[in-house]
Amino acid sequence: MDPKLTEVSQLFQRFKAAFVRNDFDSCATLLSQLKVLLTQFRSLPPLFEDTPNAIQELSLARDTYEHAVVLSVKTEDQDAFERDFFQLKPYYTDAGNCLPPSPQEHPILGLNLLRLLVQNRIAEFHTELELLSPTALENPCIKHAVELEQSFMEGAYNCVLSARQTVPHETYVYLMDLLAKTVRHLIIFQLIDAQQMFLYTSEQELLEYIKEEHSEWEINNGSVFFQKAKESAPCKEIPSLQLIN
Repeated sequence: MDPKLTEVSQLFQRFKAAFVRNDFDSCATLLSQLKVLLTQFRSLPPLFEDTPNAIQELSLARDTYEHAVVLSVKTEDQDAFERDFFQLKPYYTDAGNCLPPSPQEHPILGLNLLRLLVQNRIAEFHTELELLSPTALENPCIKHAVELEQSFMEGAYNCVLSARQTVPHETYVYLMDLLAKTVRHLIIFQLIDAQQMFLYTSEQELLEYIKEEHSEWEINNGSVFFQKAKESAPCKEIPSLQLIN
């Protein structure tokens, strides 16, 4: 085996051992060293050169970044998650034909969707969803995130809160707890807004308040709805892949 590949492989084994025993300080140190050493391999993104050990190098790098993503969840570091996920993503999209499927791919893709939902980055959520294959969309980890987004957007907050009990993967618990906090804050803000409505002495004052402060609310038959009903768009949506191509 190539000496460089041997060195990185041995360092990765040390990193995995620290990962298993939850020694996060050692993991952080070893991961930094791994990332530096991986830059020596010209078979990795963005070059993708066809070197003699390309398959082993690609596989080792993918394993490293997959562990890095999960480590960021364990250490509750969302910034590190975003960095490591975008370093990992080319191994799923561009190197998919070179490597056998990874059992961690769908759980990690689902984790990323959940992260975007927690951060209320709904447009990016749907962009990432458009890029997934039909097979991925049927995976329980992906379907879990999609169903959460639907419940979240419909205001079915009880479904969002109860979904923590049925997470498809143990790594989802941290982000589900963050999503629960987001939902509780939204409920509190809506209650405060509802209380504000009772301070107006006339219907006209209330209508002006809603128009100025909450244009997203809907008034129908004398009732106030905190979220407008979804309207079917007459225009045809263009899939992200079509836009890219």
